[in-house]
Amino acid sequence: MAKMAKILLAFAAVVAIGEVAIATTYTVGAPNGSWDLQTNYTKWAEANTFHPGDTLTFTYSSSQHDVLEVTQVNYDSCSTTNPIATHNDGNTVITLSAVGTRYFICGFSGHCGAGQKVQINVVSGSPSAPAPSSGGPTPPSSVPSTPGSTSPVASPPAGNSPPDSGATTVTAGAGLLVGLAALLAF
Repeated sequence: MAKMAKILLAFAAVVAIGEVAIATTYTVGAPNGSWDLQTNYTKWAEANTFHPGDTLTFTYSSSQHDVLEVTQVNYDSCSTTNPIATHNDGNTVITLSAVGTRYFICGFSGHCGAGQKVQINVVSGSPSAPAPSSGGPTPPSSVPSTPGSTSPVASPPAGNSPPDSGATTVTAGAGLLVGLAALLAF
């Protein structure tokens, strides 16, 4: 009976790991740009598929740009009034925590109107591999992470994404797998 309980526990843990093991970090505008006035963010966003748990990283000069999360109405009109969130640290990380659409603009005068804005459509499901990107993405959560914090990032397996796509796969649970193997050995 104890052996069966261990097997069921191990199976449940493996299933749980499968649900959270893949998240993609997108550097907005990568590989050919960043959060700037030259990148076509509509094409960049359309080239990527975003899922809950993925993260966006906005890399920019804080003296020249910022990142405002806004409503669709403010996105459409490039209005900087009453933003949902304002970021100006030069390396803003946003976790996409739920299915839905998120809107980001640069709040510097004229930048949004010149195209420095991106609409991110977060869809349900978990990809088996990161979608190829052409222009670059970045990291997780509806609220930015604390500056200076890091999360374990590993390169995606060969063949899952172009080498300079701007996306990396974040994997979790390796220690848990080792622990499960030891548990099953008993």
